[in-house]
Amino acid sequence: MTSPGPADTAAELADALTRAMKRIRRRTMQRLEPYGLTPAQGRALRTLAHAPGCESAETMRLSELAERLRIAPRSATTVVDALEEAGLVARTPDPADRRAVRLVLTEDGHGALERISRVRHEVAQEYFGPISPAEQDVLLRALRRAEEAHEAGPTAP
Repeated sequence: MTSPGPADTAAELADALTRAMKRIRRRTMQRLEPYGLTPAQGRALRTLAHAPGCESAETMRLSELAERLRIAPRSATTVVDALEEAGLVARTPDPADRRAVRLVLTEDGHGALERISRVRHEVAQEYFGPISPAEQDVLLRALRRAEEAHEAGPTAP
């Protein structure tokens, strides 16, 4: 029997990552459900929290949030509508452009971020806890390298 070639290993790795992400996402959804949050809303809150000026009235525009989340502007609007309805985000006028709004985390939004962070760490520890910290580090470095190469674009053969 021959050992799998690089293409087989890459395909198996892709399958393993897909299974891992599905399990992690499912557990995260279950844990966030009591808080009335979805993983997409959690990502949006985390993205807003890491925006320059997140403590002030000048965070980011909705279009910038969509770009950072790599989703369609309409999808970002849906996510922000739900966050605003829950009192986690507020829309404020953009002083530089009257047609635009800026998104601001509310006090409740900051509280939700703490809960999301706790859930993310718990789920990650449950999933990756069985492998050693050294193996986790190797996996993280390899995935970061793959992501950097993907972001850089296709390489010549």
